Amino acid sequence: QVQLVESGGGLVLPGGSLRLSCVASGSIFNIYAWAWYRQAPGNLHELVAAITSGGSTNYADSVKGRFTISRDNAKNTVYLQMNSLKPEDTAVYVCKAEQRGDPDFDYWGQGTQVTVSS
Repeated sequence: QVQLVESGGGLVLPGGSLRLSCVASGSIFNIYAWAWYRQAPGNLHELVAAITSGGSTNYADSVKGRFTISRDNAKNTVYLQMNSLKPEDTAVYVCKAEQRGDPDFDYWGQGTQVTVSS
């Protein structure tokens, strides 16, 4: 079975950095895009960053210039480098792999907590 396993979350001071990783295990094919979402209590589930199979990226306005999404196809892994972290970045971060073809299916990780606080 396909599983997305995330790591790298934790507690960090404002202005600090974290790198989240999400590794896909099992058989997964034709990944169209990887994405990171986040949700904090009282806030909507929101797209943070995404990267397509062609390498194009997009980011939420709130994280542009601070976060970078990347992938390692050989390792079936997506990363989210988070710099200059702010308290408002505190949330559960969830990775997603979008499989297209044979069949179309989206896989979701379990979520990892990121807390930015003094």
